[in-house]
Amino acid sequence: MIYFDHNATTRCDERVVEAMAPYLGAMYGNPSSLYKLGRFARTAIDTAREQLAALIDAPAERIVFTSGGTEANALALANARGRRLTISAIEHPSVFENATANRLHYLELRTVAVGANGQVPIGSLLDLNWQPGDFLSLMLANNETGALQQVAEAVQGLGRFGVNLHTDAVQALGKLPISFRQLGVKLLTVSSHKIYGPKGCGALVAAEDFDLTALQRGGDQERGWRAGTENVAAIVGFGKAAELAKAEMEARSAKLAMLRRRLEQRLKTIPGLVIFAETAERLPNTVQFGIAGLNGEMLLMQLDQHNIAVSSGSACSAASGETSPVLAAMGIAPDLAKSAIRVSLGKDNHETEIDRFVEVLSASLARQQES
Repeated sequence: MIYFDHNATTRCDERVVEAMAPYLGAMYGNPSSLYKLGRFARTAIDTAREQLAALIDAPAERIVFTSGGTEANALALANARGRRLTISAIEHPSVFENATANRLHYLELRTVAVGANGQVPIGSLLDLNWQPGDFLSLMLANNETGALQQVAEAVQGLGRFGVNLHTDAVQALGKLPISFRQLGVKLLTVSSHKIYGPKGCGALVAAEDFDLTALQRGGDQERGWRAGTENVAAIVGFGKAAELAKAEMEARSAKLAMLRRRLEQRLKTIPGLVIFAETAERLPNTVQFGIAGLNGEMLLMQLDQHNIAVSSGSACSAASGETSPVLAAMGIAPDLAKSAIRVSLGKDNHETEIDRFVEVLSASLARQQES
């Protein structure tokens, strides 16, 4: 199979699986237990915390392991309750839906628009009325278009107003260097299964001067910030994946950027094809495109018949069958948005797969246009 859906999930690296294996068998102790088996598990979690901290340049003691990016985002937004909350129009469903479902818990909920290139204009953001204690959630990289947001600039500009900024860095993790300290955000979300680690494990990082309040209660795990017995094997896997991502990031990113250039060069030979957010600074692995009038879901199924896996956009909202809210927010016409296909490349893809994809895509497009 040609797998081009790495923004949805990645295949677990064999080295990660090897690191996890003991904690799925012999090393089964509860990390809250005081006897030796429990202490081994506790040490493994502490090591993983240090490995993740090294990848994102963050204080290890301020990392809270969760069940994934969705829970981490929910925990972040729960800490905005009682305040004014602002989110961008292109946030991941785990931010957008948590915010809208709990809107009565906020003093006010605001949504800031994006430009046609998929980025929040920093000037428009700074021009909003801000008050001390306000809360802003602005993702670091969009999961559909790959467009990067000016998070560091937002922190700089809004700092004088006393705004607390959270960023969902799930898609940027492992593809771009991230420094929690340099970004200056109060909260940052990451997830394991986007960097060749296991599913079911994520983390929220909180700044040392941010008073984090637990969402999930019932125990003192994770320093009281997230109750529940830790998923030791998954956390170990996340730590190993983070270690590998740090060591291999430069080579991975260079390869992904090369593959993306090759893909875009070939896509541009197809008449009527539009690459979304093409003028924006984007993740090195992500290309989302469309051709007005074509059926994106049918095209996706045709590609699947040739053992090519791509998506239309966010895996967390794909089943709805509705036009992408991200593309709608960018002002993309509905007939073009409905044709959207997202290609998200991974570290194990290669050039021959790009060429095969474009070959099959061109043939499928020809069949659709004939029918």
